Amino acid sequence: MSQSDLVDSTIETKEQLVSNLRRVVSDAEDLLAATAGQTDSKMTELRARARENLLMAREKLADADAAVRARARQAAIATDEYVHDNPWSSIGVAAAVGMLVGVLLGRR
Repeated sequence: MSQSDLVDSTIETKEQLVSNLRRVVSDAEDLLAATAGQTDSKMTELRARARENLLMAREKLADADAAVRARARQAAIATDEYVHDNPWSSIGVAAAVGMLVGVLLGRR
């Protein structure tokens, strides 16, 4: 596995994590809204703590999302620079990958 593939895989995994966390936060907010009518003191305390935790989770989620986007941008810039600095190597690698894909698809 090349470094580019590893970076792409890591970015994809982080994007999935961010997406899953967004769903959890959304579901927790829905749960808080659904229990808003209950006035039990323990329930009220629990909702207050959950709101605080959700606010912190949203902030961390925004930070994680920004980090994933920044790393993806850096990877794209590094790839672009490499291709511009080594055009023939890049063409050779692309041709080899294309042949490999063609051979694998041709076997089916």
